[in-house]
Amino acid sequence: MAYTVPAIEELVQALRQLPGVGPRSARRMAYALLERKRPAMGELAAALRRADETVSHCQRCNNLSDAPICGLCQSSRRDPRLLCVVETPADVAAIEATGTYDGFYFVLMGHLSPLDGIGPEALGIDRFEALLDQGFEEVILATNPTVEGEATAHFLADLVRMHGLRASRIAHGVPVGGELEYVDRGTLSSALSGRRAIED
Repeated sequence: MAYTVPAIEELVQALRQLPGVGPRSARRMAYALLERKRPAMGELAAALRRADETVSHCQRCNNLSDAPICGLCQSSRRDPRLLCVVETPADVAAIEATGTYDGFYFVLMGHLSPLDGIGPEALGIDRFEALLDQGFEEVILATNPTVEGEATAHFLADLVRMHGLRASRIAHGVPVGGELEYVDRGTLSSALSGRRAIED
């Protein structure tokens, strides 16, 4: 039977919960922290605790924030005519990095997936609809170009049109099956610039 240290195994299992971290990567990280990076362990633990205690969701756009209303929603420099809907906070960061979009956001924190029990109520659609009555002219649907992302975009487009607003979809410079946070800035910038209206 292989020799194991329970505390190390617990650390490995905790690290495996992170996206993209498999068992071997988690074990390498655990040993690196324990062998050479002991001071970093305290910093990491403190940062995790601080984030857990202070970060929640913006009451307006649902993005991650350390204040009731996030800095993007409070900014007077954003274009009040544009609202961009994305699936995750990482997607907001990816779009902001392009420097080509200056409107507001709404973060769904996922996408419609009936097979997984994720319906409109799980995505805060009531809060999204409340935003639609705040003077926007165009709603850019920037959900991922996956089957679930496309279904979510079509569902949201119907809601947007019911409120008398223009619904557009980011252009497909983004690869099908890809996720926005992994797309390079040039492709994402081009996709945003070439967005198109969603037709009935």
